[in-house]
Amino acid sequence: MNTTSTIAPHFERNKSKPTVLKTSQWLPGPIEEIFHFFSRPENLQRLTPDSLQFKILTPSPIEMKEGALIDYKLKVHGMPIHWRSLISSYDPPNSFTDEQLKGPYRTWIHSHRFFRDGEGTRIEDHITFRVPGGRLVEKLIVQKDLTRIFSYRQKVICNFFTDKSGTSHPESPEG
Repeated sequence: MNTTSTIAPHFERNKSKPTVLKTSQWLPGPIEEIFHFFSRPENLQRLTPDSLQFKILTPSPIEMKEGALIDYKLKVHGMPIHWRSLISSYDPPNSFTDEQLKGPYRTWIHSHRFFRDGEGTRIEDHITFRVPGGRLVEKLIVQKDLTRIFSYRQKVICNFFTDKSGTSHPESPEG
């Protein structure tokens, strides 16, 4: 069975700072190809569980660049949400960052980083966030939701890139 190495979503908390969600995944393929896939907002729908009814509202094609604005709609626990993201940094093929301007979080800053790693590419996600309702809402609801969403995303990504390349990368001791 083909696999990619992943580090499951995990949370880092500090009482005085926002929570940080981190994930890491190795994928077969050159960094330019992997970056291109992730930097296309149109691929977000494929990476999002159907239960969220995610839809991009910004007309395609969306030009990815620093300063780009992207609007989405989705449902969280049945509630309709309008989300607007700003691409606050864009450095192909190394990184980009999207920040929520409008949406369900008090703070949402999602940094996507890409590194050459052997015959493939390691992607790392760092999401700094705060939720309305504080740590209790985060612990009881949001942490479970984000773990489910990012685990789903890792599975879809693994299947897409493994099926496409026909190669795999063994689990590393670190991940």
